Amino acid sequence: MDVVGPLERGLAVLRVMSAPGGHRMRPSELARATGLARSTVDRVVATLVHLGHLREIDREVELAPPLMEPGNAYLAGCGIPDALGPVAERLADEFDESVSVAVPDGDGVRFVTQITRRRTMSLAFRIGDLLPAERCAPGPLFATEWDEAARAAWLARRASPERFPEHFPAVPARPPVEAEEFDRRVAHAAADGWAADDQLIEPGLIAVAVPVRGPSGRAACAVSVVSHTSRHTVASLAEATLPRLREEAGAMEAALARVLAERASGGPGTAAAPPAGADPARTAKRELGPEFLQSLARGLTVLCALDGTRSLSEVAESTGLARATARRALLTLEHLGYVEHAGRDFRPLPRVLELGYAHLSSLGFAEIVQPHMADLVRRTHESASMAVLDGDDIRYVARVPAYKIMSVDITVGTRLPAYATSMGRVLLAGLPHTERAARLAGADPRPITGRTVTDPAELATIVEGAAEQGHAFVDEELEEGLRSLAVPVRDRAGQVVAALNVATHAARGPVEETLAALLPPLTETASRIEADLRAVTRGRRLRLP
Repeated sequence: MDVVGPLERGLAVLRVMSAPGGHRMRPSELARATGLARSTVDRVVATLVHLGHLREIDREVELAPPLMEPGNAYLAGCGIPDALGPVAERLADEFDESVSVAVPDGDGVRFVTQITRRRTMSLAFRIGDLLPAERCAPGPLFATEWDEAARAAWLARRASPERFPEHFPAVPARPPVEAEEFDRRVAHAAADGWAADDQLIEPGLIAVAVPVRGPSGRAACAVSVVSHTSRHTVASLAEATLPRLREEAGAMEAALARVLAERASGGPGTAAAPPAGADPARTAKRELGPEFLQSLARGLTVLCALDGTRSLSEVAESTGLARATARRALLTLEHLGYVEHAGRDFRPLPRVLELGYAHLSSLGFAEIVQPHMADLVRRTHESASMAVLDGDDIRYVARVPAYKIMSVDITVGTRLPAYATSMGRVLLAGLPHTERAARLAGADPRPITGRTVTDPAELATIVEGAAEQGHAFVDEELEEGLRSLAVPVRDRAGQVVAALNVATHAARGPVEETLAALLPPLTETASRIEADLRAVTRGRRLRLP
């Protein structure tokens, strides 16, 4: 077949960077790891940086949250996290154990939902991690539906144990499971409708799993309850959880069928297709010249557009690409194992999640915002901070200082009164009117400098203005000589969850000049942070510090 070479090479680079220890690399290291020419790697990296999938830091590049877009499209299209996530959370609370949802992926099992209990010894697998079928509870359930070709592929892989770390980097290498033992577990799963993992992944870890069938009648996924031998044996875990898992299986199958029907009809929860129009890769090619690999960008655009089963015409229309271009990209993605097709329809496969998803989905709040704040400091030459509302105070959760002779001495964890700070006023402005009024009424504002606003009515007007304008500016109210400008940071639902600010000295110039210089980069940075938060929180809740 006519494979799109730049797309194939670009995905090879992303796979190398998605492996453990490869999330941040120099281009020279990428060239050695992929076997590609350095000039080819440089063009791939330049394209991926322009697309936002990689980020440059000094002389290295690292994976960036926008790379999660293809995985998010797969998760939206398969419907499993949306349908089963609420049930998994309810069961995790009921059992006080971790609950996972996994899908079959070749001769492996890939996680798509994780509800983890926080303990000293807790589950460390992430959304997107791949486990071998023979060493986990869902594996035998899926293997009951293998045909001869699938079983032969498993036997061939098992016969090459030296390649185990390459295929399953999330799992500690151990001696291969005997084929006869796995066959026995598969037969048990077929007869009893459930399967167990008795310390096959690692000592102490146990699990039981039941299948959840899709509209076709085949196992679409499996729900596992995971525990530790310090809390259960396999028998006691099964006794405690299997009755409820079986009770919920019907409800989960009905929920999955309902979500998939909504996806097919374009109903609630359907991921929005990109607007049709000019091919953005063509514009980038004109701007960046030969360093930009247009076919790589188009292939990734096609992958992001596959939020479920799509025809070639639908993919071409949603991406703005010619049918022939979209078809070549789809066939290349199929050749590489990321897409399959039946008749005229194409759909993404779980392997899409191997493209950095496990690493990126595990990023914490500070890890997401810190690179953007560092870039803001480089652009403005002023210190940047982020805070959340904590009672009547703000609490700093991230900070990047600008290195100057005179600087503001604030560290993560510092608390300041919300009424006297730009971030506090932005955060108060993001509250519902009733809660905002209650917070302001109980704030007991007191003068900190001669310019601190303490009149409750005036404060309420200022906060209302911050809500309307989308920013707050504080001029020497917290400390003489200190000005601060803040904007809100919103989550996927549009709720204000944090505030971002830059602080500067009053001697910088008139207020109007300060606003003109600082507000545009501050607003742009908040928008980029929000985009990353939307990407990272598609499959999980993000805990704020």
